[in-house]
Amino acid sequence: MQALSVIDMHTGGEPVRIVTAGYPAVPPGTILEKRAWVRDNLDHLRRILMFEPRGHYDMYGALLVEPDLPGADLAVLFMHNEGYSTMCGHAVIALGRYAVDQGIVVAKEPLTTVNIECPCGMVVASVEVTKGKAGAVSFESMPAFLFARNAETDLAGYGAVAFDVAYGGAFYALADCRQFGLEFGRDRARDFVDAATALTEKLKAELPLSHPDSADLAFLYGTILDDGGDGSDGLPTKNVCVFADAEVDRSPTGSGVTARLAAMHAKGLVAEGETRLFESIVGSQFTGQVARQAKLADGNPAIVARVGGRAFYSGKAEFRVESDDPLGGGFLVR
Repeated sequence: MQALSVIDMHTGGEPVRIVTAGYPAVPPGTILEKRAWVRDNLDHLRRILMFEPRGHYDMYGALLVEPDLPGADLAVLFMHNEGYSTMCGHAVIALGRYAVDQGIVVAKEPLTTVNIECPCGMVVASVEVTKGKAGAVSFESMPAFLFARNAETDLAGYGAVAFDVAYGGAFYALADCRQFGLEFGRDRARDFVDAATALTEKLKAELPLSHPDSADLAFLYGTILDDGGDGSDGLPTKNVCVFADAEVDRSPTGSGVTARLAAMHAKGLVAEGETRLFESIVGSQFTGQVARQAKLADGNPAIVARVGGRAFYSGKAEFRVESDDPLGGGFLVR
C-alpha cells in the first residue's frame, strides 16, 4: 500500500493526527456523503492510523477532503476508535492553527478566520496571529441545544441517575459525577469510564434522538461527567468526556463544552457573552461562552457557542504496512 503521511498535534492533551498524504481521492458530494463513502470504502485506513501499533485506543484523527460548502477553506472528516464523528472542537482548534501555518489561508493579524466544513456544518475558527505566528484559536459552533432536561434513569450498579442530553455538534448525555460516587482528583479514570459508558449504553437503548437538519446527526456520541459546577464561582468546572467506544478525551472537549453551554443557558445558569472555564481530566482548560442565541430549522431555540484553546505540534510521521505483517492492519488492546 501507499505510505500514509501525517502531522500529529494535540489540543489540551488530546491527540489530532492530521492525514497529509496517502489516502485515495474521495468522490464529490456533501460532507455527510463523503463521510459515508470513507466509512464504507476506506475504513481499513482508519484502523491503520488509529489502532496499534501506530496509534492507540484513544487516538483521534482528521482527514481533509475537498469542501462542498461555498466559502469553506477546508473540509474535514473526524475519525476515532469506533468510526467517524460529526464534530470535534479540539480538532477544529488544531486545524485552525494548522491552516494558518500551512498557508491554506492567508495569515492576517491580529485574527485570521478559517472556515472549516465539518459533518455537522460550517464551523468558523478565529486564529490569533502575532508576527506571522499562529497562537490561540477559538471557534463558533453550529447551533447547539438542550434536547432532554432533568431526565432520570435507573442504572444497574448505580441506582437512579439524573442527566441532561444536549447537542453541541454531537449529542452527549451530561451528568454529575457525584451521583456515581466519583470525585475528580481522587478516583481513577477507569471508574469514570465505566460510569459514563454504562449511562451511554443505557440511553442508546432507551432514548430516541432527533435532529432537524439530518437523521445522520441523531446518535448519542457519549457521556460527559462533570463536577456538578457551572463555573459561576470564577473557578473552572471540571469534566471528562467518554465517547465513541469508551474513548477518553484528554481535553475539556470542544463539542462537549458547547453542549454543556447549551444546557446551562437553557437552564438560566449562564448569560449570553459570559465566559466560563472548563477543565479536563488532565488539567487543560478551554474557555467557553454563549456567543449569541439562535434558532433551529424547526424553530426551536438554540445557542451559538464560542470555545477557545491552544493546539501544539507533537510530531510528523510516514506509516507503511508490510504485506506479510499479520498485525499491520491494526489492533487494539483494552
